[in-house]
Amino acid sequence: MSDAPEAGAPLPRQRRHTLFFLEVIRDFSPVFLDTEIDMSRVLAHRAAAQASEGVRYSTTSYVLRAAGRVLAKHPDANAAVSGGPLRPRIAHYPFVNGKVALDRVLDGRRVVLGTIVPDVHEAELPAIQDHLARIRDGDPEKLPEFEGVRKLHRAGWTEGRRAFRKAAHSLALRPHLNGTFAVTSLGHRAVDSFQSVGGTTTTFGVGRVLDRPVVRDGRIVVAPVLRLSLAFDHRVIDGAEAADVLTEVKEALESV
Repeated sequence: MSDAPEAGAPLPRQRRHTLFFLEVIRDFSPVFLDTEIDMSRVLAHRAAAQASEGVRYSTTSYVLRAAGRVLAKHPDANAAVSGGPLRPRIAHYPFVNGKVALDRVLDGRRVVLGTIVPDVHEAELPAIQDHLARIRDGDPEKLPEFEGVRKLHRAGWTEGRRAFRKAAHSLALRPHLNGTFAVTSLGHRAVDSFQSVGGTTTTFGVGRVLDRPVVRDGRIVVAPVLRLSLAFDHRVIDGAEAADVLTEVKEALESV
């Protein structure tokens, strides 16, 4: 006889925000693209900045900066839709906010938390990196940015679910709670590429930078390559514009 209980234990309350999020993005119609980026110039820029400024910029910071500037030129991609299939409504935003997913420990449990980097279409690398470092190094049980999540965990299941859905469906609140685009990275581990839906019209998935063969001037050489994915919501934009966005981000990173 097994000693396992017949009924499972309640889901940890620290995972409620993830389940609520997955519920509200079921209306998304994601399509996935990917590309390879020669990171030689990014790594050279990072090494020079570390030597001169003593700061090591993350790959995520470079992607945020590049994507923010590209999306500012593509207002249809810097938008959000709400209202379901019967009465959909769309909002275009005059600013670009980037959401970054972070692996943190909250109340003793490993969870994913998101931080919003505001106005990345104008922000420079030091400001972006400072924001990410403050969130990465701060205590998620005390940081004001996560008070909403902590409050959600303290609330009952029904109350929390209702509050989350109300906020998520607000086109006015969404860019400040969820960003106008998202970046998620697993490049710190042995992950070459992956596809993710971050609850925004565009989500960039960042894998690891790895030496790979590339062709330069007709010769095969070894260069540091990043595989970057883009998931886009087909309700908002079509594949041609999404391809333009991904290509322009690639060009921006390769010309740092």
